[in-house]
Amino acid sequence: MNNFFPTKTAMVTLIACCLVVIISLGIRQTFGLFYFDFSTDLHITISQFGFAMGLQLFLWGAFNPLFGVITDKYGGNIAIFIGFFFYLLGVFLFYLGFNTGVNFIYTIGILIGVGLGSTAISIPVSVVAKHYPASRRTMATGIVTSAGSFGYFVSPLIVSYSLVENGWESTMLYFCFLLGLGLIVSLFVSTPKTPVGVKDNNNQTAREALKEALNNKSFIYLTLGFFVCGWHIALVATHIPTYMVDKGLPDWCATTVLSLIGLFNMVGTIVSGYLATKYSKKYLLSAIYLLRGVSIIVFISFPPSVINSIIFGITFGFLWLSTVPPTNGIVAHIFGTKYVGMLYGIVFVSHQFGSFLGAYLSGVFYELTGNFDYAWYGSIALSIFAGLIHLPINEKAIERTQPA
Repeated sequence: MNNFFPTKTAMVTLIACCLVVIISLGIRQTFGLFYFDFSTDLHITISQFGFAMGLQLFLWGAFNPLFGVITDKYGGNIAIFIGFFFYLLGVFLFYLGFNTGVNFIYTIGILIGVGLGSTAISIPVSVVAKHYPASRRTMATGIVTSAGSFGYFVSPLIVSYSLVENGWESTMLYFCFLLGLGLIVSLFVSTPKTPVGVKDNNNQTAREALKEALNNKSFIYLTLGFFVCGWHIALVATHIPTYMVDKGLPDWCATTVLSLIGLFNMVGTIVSGYLATKYSKKYLLSAIYLLRGVSIIVFISFPPSVINSIIFGITFGFLWLSTVPPTNGIVAHIFGTKYVGMLYGIVFVSHQFGSFLGAYLSGVFYELTGNFDYAWYGSIALSIFAGLIHLPINEKAIERTQPA
């Protein structure tokens, strides 16, 4: 193999994981575009929609550690296949008519949320991380994250067209075909029994690894910081279409912003993955979160316009998932790669709890005040918090005493 791919299996797994996140995140990114159809045809209020999206995001995170354990013990192909099964079941039942009242919560909120627990970014990233040495790990995981960004880029354009030409029911049926493809792709994901770089912690149990991480202040700081990432992403992905319409901007503006986020996130994650191999990951994360705050301040401070929206899509897109490579890199570097799926899954729970609050509370604020101002103000304050909470992290790898 060439200098980047350690083995052919590593290359195939990287490609498969890229396809997995393109499908999973690409579909997930577009749900906000369905709100107006759901509101008209299914009588879903914005707070109900926000709750379902928030629950989906929370369950995505809540089930992630479980899928991490399955990945570490049985393999990523098993975990991802199970996830796509739940994802497909949720979309298919929704298409069949289980889509009003509490059924809206069951299908869109619960089943899809469980499915995202293994098909979205963290499990594919953790599997790829096991194939690559530390010198190339953040770059490899950055490629997977960037692939998800490609899904973010193309899906809003395709779905917007499909919603106009075919309606939301047919669009949901197309999602079923894509998710069926995901089931097949998952079979090509391979998880090495001995992760690259694992030498001195092979005898550590999952319980010992979890206890070690939870007693580590750096792990706690990283987990708290990732909460902010979830809040930001959920607010924008769920409510930016409504925000744009309220500001009098054309319907296509929200689609453009979501697509630009995906397009420039491809660049941002690759750059972040590269920089994480050269510089301190904690300082990189602090910079990303603070720059997110700047991007939001500029966006809400200037008069609403297409140009201002495009600038936001570009800048926030560059920072969108650029937190993932250095966050995963810190976990893998400090604790090793043996249980990186489980440990990163724990960190991701915090991310998705932030996502739940970002999606749900933003909808509540909107119904109470008629706008999203408090959601944006909270996002700025959280950016400052995240920028500071990463600074005390100790990035030094843990040295474990070996049994005699």
